[in-house]
Amino acid sequence: MRNTSTYWVQMSDVAILRQIGNYIKHIRVQQRKTQAQLSGMANLNRWTISQIENGESITLTSLIQVLRALDSLYVLNAFEVIDEISPLEYAKLKKYKKERVRNKQAKTQVKDNPEW
Repeated sequence: MRNTSTYWVQMSDVAILRQIGNYIKHIRVQQRKTQAQLSGMANLNRWTISQIENGESITLTSLIQVLRALDSLYVLNAFEVIDEISPLEYAKLKKYKKERVRNKQAKTQVKDNPEW
């Protein structure tokens, strides 16, 4: 089994474009759609679909339109950014919140019980 991240890294830009085009064509054929049908669904011209499938450079907007028409937007999940907090940062945050609560309580006690 090969490391897929290394596989993509080793590919040229042209090879990656070809791979994307092959994917689009594969999904289109699997769904039994013609280029003309897909172009109508994606609001693009058939020539653009042909360009994509032949590995030519296209805009991201066109790619998104095609993926949406093929109900394949899930391939963009790799671009989702999930903010994660490390356990150490989480512990610091909890400590900070506890200190804020203590300080707030202390200020409230001073306001309620001024002994000066």
